[in-house]
Amino acid sequence: LPKKEVIALKKEWEKLERNLGGIKNMKRIPDAIFVVDPKKERICIQEAHTLGIPLIGIADTNCDPEELNYVIPGNDDAIRAVKLIVAKMADAVVEANQGEASGEEEMEAVNEMVEA
Repeated sequence: LPKKEVIALKKEWEKLERNLGGIKNMKRIPDAIFVVDPKKERICIQEAHTLGIPLIGIADTNCDPEELNYVIPGNDDAIRAVKLIVAKMADAVVEANQGEASGEEEMEAVNEMVEA
């Protein structure tokens, strides 16, 4: 292959790995998916509908709430609002799993979710 094609393929591979790499490590299909910005996460929403996975998400005025099974009205563009909602969702998941995460671990998880 020519050098340009190799570079283009490598960039495409890195992009796919960055965006979808976590999926290959999943052992089973998730019971539900939490989406922060349905407009940006179009592929995720389409796949969830195809697989019949319930969607929970933050719906802003620029999103279609009909795409989500459980809608949380809020501003998905404001980082503080997203951090608050994601922290509450993380608390609910931890409580549902009968475990208690330390505040530091919880904030690391929230920060990872916000950065992604």
